[in-house]
Amino acid sequence: MAMNVGSTSSSGEPDLMIDINTTPLIDVMLVLLIMLIITIPIQTHAVKLNMPINAPAQQTVPPEVVTIEVDFDGTILWNGQVMAGKADLEAQMRIAAAKPDQPEVHLRPNKLVKYQHVAMVMASAQRLGLKKIGVIGNEQFI
Repeated sequence: MAMNVGSTSSSGEPDLMIDINTTPLIDVMLVLLIMLIITIPIQTHAVKLNMPINAPAQQTVPPEVVTIEVDFDGTILWNGQVMAGKADLEAQMRIAAAKPDQPEVHLRPNKLVKYQHVAMVMASAQRLGLKKIGVIGNEQFI
């Protein structure tokens, strides 16, 4: 039994290696990859805003608050006074919207009222230009 230590051709010369040596190519690619990672600027996920420098002036006078209640049968109350109808409510809203410092409107619907009555009040407030309106008393709906 003979042991083949090296491959030799029939003429006694060693065979040529036909495969390409990829080790230097891999080294070059890794160096290029590292250089690319280093040169890319760091991406920041921040939104740059121009914020005011000084604190806003504190209000010394609390804002006027108007409470609009919508009862279970659709009756509308403006600060506890019953409104005769939609026209009377809109007249009060026009007066409030015409003020230079509009009052805060707190809308308090009853738990049993139909949504169309509440939607009518909110649509009228929006159409007439009231800006500060909020629904209060939502804890009754939980």
